[in-house]
Amino acid sequence: MAFKRFRDLLLTTGTLLLLVVTTSAADPMRIVGFGDSLMAGYQLEAGQSFPEKLEAALKANGHDVVIANAGVSGDTTAGGLSRLDWSVPDKTDLVILELGANDMLRGISPELTEKNLVAMIERLQERDIDVLLVGMLAAPNLGRDYGEAFEAIYPRLAKTYDLPLYPFFLEGVAAQSSLLLGDGMHPNAEGVDRMVEEFMPLMETTLAGAGQGS
Repeated sequence: MAFKRFRDLLLTTGTLLLLVVTTSAADPMRIVGFGDSLMAGYQLEAGQSFPEKLEAALKANGHDVVIANAGVSGDTTAGGLSRLDWSVPDKTDLVILELGANDMLRGISPELTEKNLVAMIERLQERDIDVLLVGMLAAPNLGRDYGEAFEAIYPRLAKTYDLPLYPFFLEGVAAQSSLLLGDGMHPNAEGVDRMVEEFMPLMETTLAGAGQGS
């Protein structure tokens, strides 16, 4: 009788351990797309934003991910810094950090933009959250000096903090009128498709490095 109880205890314990391991293995990678209107899906219908389409593309390729959209139209790096802690929940695995375009359009000092990005990166790393940094190019009308100072921010931070860098979020879309809304600045649904297509190689490499290879 004692042996039977011992055997039943072992079987129960083993089952519980198996359930814990299975549940842990089944947890998706939790990702937050943290940015401005380009991330938020400005004037796009539900399901057409970059985080939503990126999640769908990754799942189609066998990746177990959930991507939350924490994009806010009009947001600057200062705005992002002020909302970072409550916009990125605990247990987030990776943040796609896409901010700076509105700083540039407002002519904000590149030094201040960089300072805010540094603060966000360091806060996230202190929370053991990985960061994929997304860069932006400066508008030509801001002048060469401003453009060079602004565009140097992203590769410098990527090198300093050892981050994967996607140099230009609108790669393949900028200046393509068929892929942009009427304002000539924001992607339409087809433009988001192109952005996701261009972004996927780096994203999959980043996931593989984090143990989420397909």
